[in-house]
Amino acid sequence: MPKVTAKKRNALPEKSFAEPGKRKYPIENSNHAKNALARVSQFGTEAEKREVRAKVHARYPAIGKKTVANKKGKSQKKG
Repeated sequence: MPKVTAKKRNALPEKSFAEPGKRKYPIENSNHAKNALARVSQFGTEAEKREVRAKVHARYPAIGKKTVANKKGKSQKKG
């Protein structure tokens, strides 16, 4: 994942952050969105976790969907 420099981060629009008011957790691409989920899980409050998850799933619906393996070893979406 390419590092976001301070200059690039400051140039990102508000919609590129899961917490736009604080400009925290950039989600401008899927790799950063996955990283945002990981970081908020480690360091975020419960409110931040809910907000970041909602923003990431709204923008990238496939990220973070839970799957379970069936008996044949194939993944299925968990209902």
